[in-house]
Amino acid sequence: MNLNQIDNVYLIGIGGIGMSNLARYFKNIGKQVSGYDKTPTTLTTELIKSGIEIHFEDNVDLIPENFNIENTLVIITPAVPAKHEEWNYFLTNNFIIKKRAEVLGLITKDSFCFAVAGTHGKTTTSGILGHILYESGADVTAFIGGIVENYNSNLIGSGVKITVVEADEFDRSFLHLHPDIACVTSMDADHLDIYGTSDAIEASFVEFAAKIKDKSKLFITTDLPLEGLTVAVNDAADYQAVNVRIEDGVYVFDVVTPTEILKDLKFALPGRHNLMNAMMAIAMAKTYGLETTAIANGLATFKGIRRRFSYQIKSEALTYIDDYAHHPTEIDAVYHAVSELYPSKKVLAVFQPHLFSRTRDFIEDFASSLSKFDEVLLLDIYPARELPIEGVDSTWLLSKMTNDKKELSNKENLIGAILSSDAEVIVTIGAGDIGEMVGTIKEALNEKN
Repeated sequence: MNLNQIDNVYLIGIGGIGMSNLARYFKNIGKQVSGYDKTPTTLTTELIKSGIEIHFEDNVDLIPENFNIENTLVIITPAVPAKHEEWNYFLTNNFIIKKRAEVLGLITKDSFCFAVAGTHGKTTTSGILGHILYESGADVTAFIGGIVENYNSNLIGSGVKITVVEADEFDRSFLHLHPDIACVTSMDADHLDIYGTSDAIEASFVEFAAKIKDKSKLFITTDLPLEGLTVAVNDAADYQAVNVRIEDGVYVFDVVTPTEILKDLKFALPGRHNLMNAMMAIAMAKTYGLETTAIANGLATFKGIRRRFSYQIKSEALTYIDDYAHHPTEIDAVYHAVSELYPSKKVLAVFQPHLFSRTRDFIEDFASSLSKFDEVLLLDIYPARELPIEGVDSTWLLSKMTNDKKELSNKENLIGAILSSDAEVIVTIGAGDIGEMVGTIKEALNEKN
């Protein structure tokens, strides 16, 4: 299909972090954009303010009248249930319906595409790279799976020649893309509800990596079973960060590449995992041909991704950090970053598990990761697209944790439970709707202090 022949774009699940950046993109290029989502959120409010029509009732009558079969593209998210009335209306009437991944494939096909793959680190790496390219003056659009603090948006730029996209392994979405330069940040088991086994996930990443014929344009960590240039922090690799130190709360480091040494780069996001994300972005930007000064400027001015180790309160008496982590490896990364920054302070983690299947598949790993914190408040599992699984709940997870202080909580009593803790560092963790509570938690903590 030719996107130039489309006048209208309708998104079912428009409030999702990935769907909403497509909505913004099509609005930027002059399409009429409308859509449905189940519940209002901060994201849908922002989209409505930008001039996009959104409703929250599954009702065919609310679809704009001028959205007809000849001029409308319908985009769906995998989370849409089969009985959804609007989706079935579009199916019955033979509208052009595409998954988000297919649409990204169409967009990237006609551009120079940077694709960032991996079970962790995609959003931050894409955000860093998109920001570096945009600040350098490149004609770029970057589709980010989180809100970039510099732009208060999950879309960077409005260019047409270059695209930066997250190559999402969920539902094998990344196989629709047409990457010119790519990286793989990690290949941990996840989405076993889709893949079944970790071997199947690995095979999918191998298939994605095969899309990059020139292996000097594929960047990988040193532990991955793929062919490409390696990237590492304080370890032997084709691109390696060395002489890493912290000055005034900021990482300062040198980068050894196959052809040169970049000196005294500065990067403010905490945690060695974020330094690794920055290294991936540096390797891709250098390979594309960006000057060192442009890369250094982009790194130094990058403010981070909302809900990726996002400081809400940062004072001597209290620190409050919010993070999207929803896999044991990501929770470990949060713990290590907090421990590096606040080695002698008591830490309270508030965790909302995401998906029944993920909780079941990684129950022992979740328990191990969460047990490292001094205190834990555990919310009910956020179901997202899933129905409950018998025996899989937060009580089961809590029983496997070994913290001296651990308890179940719910949204109604969460604020009180947080305020009763004497922890000096508080982290809220999870990919569900806990993110909608961050403002309320921050307000209550500020009042207490």
